[in-house]
Amino acid sequence: MRLGLLQCGHTAPELAADHGGYPEMYARLLGPGFDWSVYPVCDGVFPEGPRAAQGWLISGSRAGAYEAHDWIPPLEALIRDIVAARVPLVGICFGHQIIAQALGGRVEKFAGGWAVGRRRYEWDGAQVHLNAWHQDQVTRLPEGARVTASNGFTRYAGFRVGDRVETLQPHPEFSPDIIARMTELRGATVPPEMRAQAVADAALPVDGAAAGARLAAFFRATDDMERAGA
Repeated sequence: MRLGLLQCGHTAPELAADHGGYPEMYARLLGPGFDWSVYPVCDGVFPEGPRAAQGWLISGSRAGAYEAHDWIPPLEALIRDIVAARVPLVGICFGHQIIAQALGGRVEKFAGGWAVGRRRYEWDGAQVHLNAWHQDQVTRLPEGARVTASNGFTRYAGFRVGDRVETLQPHPEFSPDIIARMTELRGATVPPEMRAQAVADAALPVDGAAAGARLAAFFRATDDMERAGA
């Protein structure tokens, strides 16, 4: 299956040297069976249209969905085109937020502050632990969206629109080692006690592999539906 990565940011060179950038992280997350094309939309590089790939994944970013970047309005337009074309779409962290905003929801800098490191979520009835790194949150869902993931801090940690859009606020592609390294590289923006807890929790397991398998299954299922004309 041919997937397109709409890359909305770049990882720090020090992090990429050890763990790769977003393209490598998402390829590891979803596993084999996918051919990737990468479109760094944050640098103004966009696909020709929604059917340039059989499925799309929107990455994380240090940008805010509500910020005045030149690439955000065309990305929102592309999201709406992808949804209208019924091409499967996954959004992770910033991707989750920009999909919500593009479809009429709201994203804000959360008054409750940061979520960093290992967090527990209820995801479609199952308890999972995934790594988070965000201060912004979706505070109003798009019309017709159904909440799929939540916890006491992040009410809308994941949602689904119809059967072709799936989003997730935490970062299943961030392993404990990645989180530990990020606290070294970017931890100055995070409260010290939260940074220390994230480092301590990096010794604990997370369910990133299971989340990746679920997202891969989502893409394959929607591809099967497309082939069947559903």
